[in-house]
Amino acid sequence: MSFPTIAEAAAALAAGRTTSLALVEEALSRIADPAGEGARAFVAVHADSARAAARAMDALRAAGRAPSPWAGIPISVKDLYDEAGQVTRGGSVALADAAPAAATAPSVARLERAGFVVLGRTNMVEFAFSGLGVNPHHGTPRSPHDRATGRLPGGSSSGAAVATADGMGFAGLGSDTGGSCRIPAALCGIVGWKPTARRVTLEGTLPLSFTLDSLGPLARSVACCAVIDAIMAGDEPWSPGLPLPVAGLRLGVLQGYVTEGWDAGVTAAFERACATLSAAGARVERLEVPELPRIPAANATGGFAASEAFAWHRGLIERAKDRYDPRILGRILRGGAMPAADYIALMQDRARIIAAIARRTAAFDAVVMPTCPLTPPPIAAVEDEAEYTRINMLLLRNTSIGNFLDRCAISIPCHRPGEAPVGFMLMGEHMGDARLFAVAGAVEAALAA
Repeated sequence: MSFPTIAEAAAALAAGRTTSLALVEEALSRIADPAGEGARAFVAVHADSARAAARAMDALRAAGRAPSPWAGIPISVKDLYDEAGQVTRGGSVALADAAPAAATAPSVARLERAGFVVLGRTNMVEFAFSGLGVNPHHGTPRSPHDRATGRLPGGSSSGAAVATADGMGFAGLGSDTGGSCRIPAALCGIVGWKPTARRVTLEGTLPLSFTLDSLGPLARSVACCAVIDAIMAGDEPWSPGLPLPVAGLRLGVLQGYVTEGWDAGVTAAFERACATLSAAGARVERLEVPELPRIPAANATGGFAASEAFAWHRGLIERAKDRYDPRILGRILRGGAMPAADYIALMQDRARIIAAIARRTAAFDAVVMPTCPLTPPPIAAVEDEAEYTRINMLLLRNTSIGNFLDRCAISIPCHRPGEAPVGFMLMGEHMGDARLFAVAGAVEAALAA
């Protein structure tokens, strides 16, 4: 199904064609539908508080006092953001007895002050440590593609992606340490945004890797993501401005190991998208980056995520080791074996690689590649341990480049209706977020034409 965007909902609210309460009730009915994915997409539903907030936004709008054009629009938050009075579990049962949060994460609080209505907390990979979307504690929500088979939604922001794709809110707040907003967006046919990490404060969220973590939205359009991102970051309110022309954009198609292992659906959709953009006047050029293989080489001794996750989890593991998903626990425990000298070397290697690749890409408006080399695999395929690891590494491979380089990046659907979902990823420069949104908006429009 095709659902409205945030801009369309705001226009309907402003014109009196709908109310916040009607939008919230419609979303809640989809969450509660026993034939849908709501029970797996959400770990907590704030039905009463969402209705109360919606009524308040409707009253403010009627009085001409709505706090923003988006007041009353329902969204969801991933289960690693703090909400005052709620237990932040990170998709796990190991934190089930933790104290409720004393305060709401600033990124969420900013959205609430703008009048967005939080419907509830979405499911995720336990402690955000996988790109598959599998959760043995709360169930695995299914990608909208081929529900009869049951296919992976991508992770770790699995519930946020499925909820948004299925009309259970207009956007979902996710996090992205190696692709956790962009992978599920690609596998669920929506848009996923990863900001330059330091633009959005991590305060009030459960960490995976304090070096790589970033917070961003999953939504139905580039403009939807831009609105949510600006508010989360505390930036000036976003306005679309004049459309950026595709003609003249210089897009570098990244070569090297990101081109390996594509399945046929990804190849067809990505090459068709590149051809469409080229026909529209974009300069679509092969981009060779010889420093690219230095990224997996630098991570060979363990990487940031495992070592930094272990530093945070070791006390909890001592108390509740038996409550962890064994596959997540194993990945965290590997971080405890990383020597300090290797960690320091990794930091130094990262700085050198960032500087070298920045020089290679400076002339391009964006670097492009498929978000994932695979269309959504069956959930049953990853019950095998070897396949779990193989598919997880493949799904994370392309997206994790942006995290390592500390850049902004976005995944846009590029498949045709009826085809398996495929994401077209654009990567911008460090702190080039505003420019990348403009480029992505132009690309989105060209691919939809």
